[in-house]
Order: sequence, then C-alpha cells, then structure tokens
Amino acid sequence: MTSIADRIAGPPLAGAADAGARAAAAPLAETPALAIAVGSERELRLDLFRGMALWLIFIDHLPPNILTWFTIRNYGFSDASFENPLYSEEMGIMDFLKQPDVTIIQALLLRFRPVNMDVLPLYIVLMLFLPLILWLMKWRADVTLALSALLYALTWHYDLYLSAYPNGFWAFNPFAWQLLFVFGAWCALGGAVRMSRILSSQVTLWICVAYLLAAFFVTLTWYVPQLNHLMPKPIEQWMYPINKTDLDVLRFAHFLALAAITVRFLPKDWPGLKSPWLRPLILCGQHSLEIFCLGVFLAFAGHFVLAEISGGAWLHLFISVSGILIMSAAAWLFSWYKHSADKSASRKKGATGNADMAGGG
Repeated sequence: MTSIADRIAGPPLAGAADAGARAAAAPLAETPALAIAVGSERELRLDLFRGMALWLIFIDHLPPNILTWFTIRNYGFSDASFENPLYSEEMGIMDFLKQPDVTIIQALLLRFRPVNMDVLPLYIVLMLFLPLILWLMKWRADVTLALSALLYALTWHYDLYLSAYPNGFWAFNPFAWQLLFVFGAWCALGGAVRMSRILSSQVTLWICVAYLLAAFFVTLTWYVPQLNHLMPKPIEQWMYPINKTDLDVLRFAHFLALAAITVRFLPKDWPGLKSPWLRPLILCGQHSLEIFCLGVFLAFAGHFVLAEISGGAWLHLFISVSGILIMSAAAWLFSWYKHSADKSASRKKGATGNADMAGGG
C-alpha cells in the first residue's frame, strides 16, 4: 500500500490512490482553515502530497537504507516495500521472457502485472467506471457512497477478488479499493463541506491523534520485538493481518486520520506552498503518472545496481538521492515543455484572431 500521500486524489491521470486524498485535501467551507477551493485555481496541497507519495514509493521500492526510515511505512499502517533481492523474479520479467506473446495478451487483459506496476490496472479499472460513478454521484451522492461501502463489506464477507497471471490475485483488489476512490469523489462533490463541523471539532482532532499514536505504537512493535509483550493478545488476534490487498479497515482509518489532521492544519493559502524548496515535490505531483512510471524504472535500475555492486550504505543512499533528483528534473522538464507549448498555442491563436479581424475589416 502506498502511503497517505501516495493516495491523494486529483485528475484522472492520478488514479484511485489519488482519489482518496482528494478527500484529504478537499477543503471545507465553514471554517477558515478548511476553506474549499473555488473555480479553476489549482490545489497545490494535492500536488504537494502526490509528489511526496511518489518520492516515498520510490524509496520504499529500493532495498532498505537510511532514507527508508523517513517514509511513512515505519510509523503507521501504510507501506510499499518488498524484500526479495532476486529482482528478475520480483519484477515478473521471467514470465515475460518465457512466453512474451501470452504475457502481452494477459497484460492487455490487466491480469499480468509486474511488481511495482500493480496499482496501474487498479487505476485503469476505476477510470473505466468513473463515468458511472460520477453519474450516480450527481443522482444521489450519499446513496452512491453507501453502495460503495456495501460492495467493500461484501468483498470481505465473500472474499471477492480478481485472479492474476500466471498465478495469484490482484495486489490491489478493485472491489475493496474502490471505496477510497468513491469516498474521494463524494468529498469533492460536497461531502467534505457537509463534514466540516465534524472535522473542525476538537473531539475529532483528539480521536485522530490517539489513533495515529496507537498505530505508531503497533508499528514500533514490528521493529522492537522487546515491546511485543505490551500488545494484548486478543487485540493482536483481531488486528492481524492488516491486509493491504483488500484495504484493511485499519489502513483506511489511518488514511482518514492523517487526512483530517492535514486539512485542519495545512490551509490552502499556506505560504510554504510557494516555497522553492517544495517546488520539486509539487512539480512531481503535477505530473504524477509520468513520474510514477519513471520511478518504477528507476527503482528497478537501482535494484540492478545494488545487486551487481556491493557498495554498502553509501551506495544505497546515493541511488536513492539520485533517483529523487532525476524524478524532480524530469518533472521540471515536463512542466517547462507544457508551459512552452501553451504559450506557443496562445500566440498562434492570437495571431489567427488578429488575421481574421484584419480580413473582416
């Protein structure tokens, strides 16, 4: 599972994980700190957390190093990591090399998903159903959210899932993860405004803080085995495993707690959003699909280098920092190109309009 920021919602290119965080950053109109965005002004908080999610996903997809301890997987119920050092098996490349023709067809059917690319089939499926979801939202937003929650519950009760090629099942079960997507759409279409009183309540704040601290303590027991005896056995039996494939309710609650605190303390007009120090994160968030794909390639390349060269912790750190710099440079290049193309199109449109006026005169 990608981190909270990994799940922030936005344009269709960003997908389901992003859709959930539209809820996180969906502003609320009834209090100044939760003011809702109006018109077509870009929501930089969404871009910021999308970019942060992309950086954290890249770091977590590399073997553990010092930067790994700065990712959210160590402090709550969110993660993106795998531990198998055999990168050819990890990425599913051997399946492609053995039967490329069959594998390509299975990929088109969304059944073959090399590791690190698991989330893309989920994006595609949810985008296919986006028109229906929006139509239902326009009809009855609350009913749509209730139907989504019902499907989520049925998924857990009847163990609904989609099979994968050559074996196994989808790492992100769309029957479950659709809840995050629909919840984000519900918030964006007025649900966040209706929840403004709840989100601005001190009681809600302290519930969120208490939950995040509890999640941190549970995560701590994974890294410090001496603390295991402090975990009550009945709670352990009820809680584990904290399922990622079917979007465990504890993971969803972790996202909601982080989202509620974020929209409360990070206003839309926060000056830091204009800071040059945060610009690389924001630019990455504005080109989330391209940077995600680049990050997958860089993670694979980093695995290859680390498997072939024994460089220790410093090489791990160098590869992590280099990957982030490459992602940031690519995002800047994408933005520069888009800006240049927009300016060129505007000039051509202006010249055509002037010519038409001159001809008409």
